[in-house]
Amino acid sequence: MYLYPVKWKDAIQDYQHYLKIERGYSQNTIGSYVRDVQKLVNYSNEYETSITPSNIDKEQVQEFVYHTAKYLKPRSQSRLISALRGFFDFLIFEKYRKDNPTSLLESPKIGRKLPDTLNTQEIDLIISQIDLSNPFGERNRAMFETLYSCGLRVTELISLRISDLFFDEGFIRVIGKGNKQRFVPINELNVKFLNIYIKQIRVHQNPKKGYEDTLFLNRTGKQLSRNMVFMILKDLAQKAGIQKNISPHTFRHSFATHLLENGADLRAIQQMLGHESITTTEIYMHLDRKFLGETVRKYHPRSGS
Repeated sequence: MYLYPVKWKDAIQDYQHYLKIERGYSQNTIGSYVRDVQKLVNYSNEYETSITPSNIDKEQVQEFVYHTAKYLKPRSQSRLISALRGFFDFLIFEKYRKDNPTSLLESPKIGRKLPDTLNTQEIDLIISQIDLSNPFGERNRAMFETLYSCGLRVTELISLRISDLFFDEGFIRVIGKGNKQRFVPINELNVKFLNIYIKQIRVHQNPKKGYEDTLFLNRTGKQLSRNMVFMILKDLAQKAGIQKNISPHTFRHSFATHLLENGADLRAIQQMLGHESITTTEIYMHLDRKFLGETVRKYHPRSGS
């Protein structure tokens, strides 16, 4: 089989296009994978600049992984190996090499990390810390109500467009991972807060070119960044005196957990969260024993007198 010669820079660039176009990965995922591959390139260049994507061997890749893994947590180690394995599989597919040097590498066993959650009182307390006299108070209230009420990822939240809101039908359109579209129900209270923000606050802003349809704008008229949402939430949690490790994803976890606790079907939650696999949604089954016991007593045919 004839192999085409390729340089690291070209191979990584082609891999980026592949992840985006063929696999439909988000920019965040692509960035993480490319950074992991770039670590291998940097490590290889320290010792021998003649190493290429086509001739790097198993021993060299293993040496890099063992050296790097010492400084990484198991979950990061697993992602590193996964990124390299995917990269070399891509090179084989493109006929840049004939074998995968990561084939003998084993990913570390990592347990499922149970997500932190907030109860409804804690969520209400956090949202109540928002200063509505501040020009961006109404935006923040609408934003965090949407984050919790619709169970969105933070990237999905900041990417929402006004044209994604279908209030008459009771849904919003969400573009999730892999550019996949889903429709999520929205409640009346959430609609009320969004309308206040749109009609009383956003209407007075001047969006920058290309952001005319973006729902949540920053002070310069552009899309909010993920980091800004993190920072706003951290500040609100601190003011509320909540000591838990909170991020925007905590609101998403709480959304799923509260639905499940109140009897929602796991498949319905899976669709609303945009999970490809039901096994991903099953992580929300981390309910306490008291609740599980009450569920069995209430619904099992052998329970009761």
